[in-house]
Amino acid sequence: MTSRNYLFTSESVTEGHPDKVCDQISDAILDAFLVKDPASRVAAETSVTTGMVLVTGEITSDCYVDIPKVVRHTIENIGYIGKSGGGFDARTCAVLTSIDEQSADIAGGVNKALETRDVCGCDLGESEELGAGDQGIMFGFACDETPELMPLPISLAHRLALKLSQARKNNDIPYLRPDGKTQVTVEYVDGVPSRIDTIIVSTQHDPVVNNETENVKVQQIIAEDLKKYVINPVFKNDRIKPDETTKYLINPSGKFVIGGPQGDAGLTGRKIIVDTYGGYSRHGGGAFSGKDPTKVDRSAAYAARYVAKNIVAAGLAKKCEVQLAYAIGVAQPVSIFVDTFGTGMLSDDEISEIIKNNFDLRPSAIIKMFDLRNLPAKNNGNFYKSLAAYGHFGRTDIDVPWENTDHTEALSKHLDRAKAGEVSC
Repeated sequence: MTSRNYLFTSESVTEGHPDKVCDQISDAILDAFLVKDPASRVAAETSVTTGMVLVTGEITSDCYVDIPKVVRHTIENIGYIGKSGGGFDARTCAVLTSIDEQSADIAGGVNKALETRDVCGCDLGESEELGAGDQGIMFGFACDETPELMPLPISLAHRLALKLSQARKNNDIPYLRPDGKTQVTVEYVDGVPSRIDTIIVSTQHDPVVNNETENVKVQQIIAEDLKKYVINPVFKNDRIKPDETTKYLINPSGKFVIGGPQGDAGLTGRKIIVDTYGGYSRHGGGAFSGKDPTKVDRSAAYAARYVAKNIVAAGLAKKCEVQLAYAIGVAQPVSIFVDTFGTGMLSDDEISEIIKNNFDLRPSAIIKMFDLRNLPAKNNGNFYKSLAAYGHFGRTDIDVPWENTDHTEALSKHLDRAKAGEVSC
């Protein structure tokens, strides 16, 4: 029998991490196109390395966007400019682009989908409908470990990473540079978070830290400042806090001066676990950034989170994982799978039927439900880029529609029937 006492670890990275630089550039390009033309089809991929940014992909739109300008503006906002950029500068880096239009074969399948049967087997006949932009599987997850219904390890890792960047931008710790990583290990007892076992923070910094260059002294200064301005504020109001046995590993490799795109090449879509649930839930493999809403890798993953969160918020389960599967050019998902890990008030099959009867999971319906094409314009041209660091789920610092729990009243009726001993969906 598997023990329910264990350690679980999740990591996050700051906006200055080279892979996250790429995610933000790709999503900034998406934002720019959707503001001017909400019907734009965008698949923007970015790669960065020392002194260079390469943007590739397929974009079909009725508008023009100055991509190099968007790239440089995004990099500057992250903090890679001048001396503080640590060897990578928004003003002087090369920006190369290689953009083509979306394949006509893909566009044809997306524009007109032939719906013949839904997931319940009902004959729908022929109808003109927005089809999925690709085949694939997407997972959504929620649990009751935090107020935002996210797993505790990834929630804490994101909060530490965000606070680390804020400490740099607010000049609380003036010697910090943009690149950084955080990691939190939580001890679970009987499957419930019990204590904080380990906190890891690695942060890029200036060569000279408070007039010190000696590695040991630099590490001590950074550790003290991070506890004061980053770690302690994050845990201030938490029920589960670090204790006297919690291990702290601050810049465990020593100095971290060379970082960002100068220290390591970056690529869009290489932090999919950071973007989702920190490894606590399964992942379908598709990345989010740079993809317009017709790509179900993105929109259906948002919908799956929305469904799972509403199931947990309604009290139907303590944990809920939802898998959706799609075929290119077909509107209805080919399957819906639910796993409540034995915490459901109803069986997983019954909850699956409830989902089918209460949520429209066609791509066009998801886009309309969340208004995905118009969100950039409604947020001053900066919506998807704001998601590209610190996670796409469980966000409390920005308003995202798939975090709403507006289905709980309808779903709670099924909970009432379950308590009464009825099983009808």
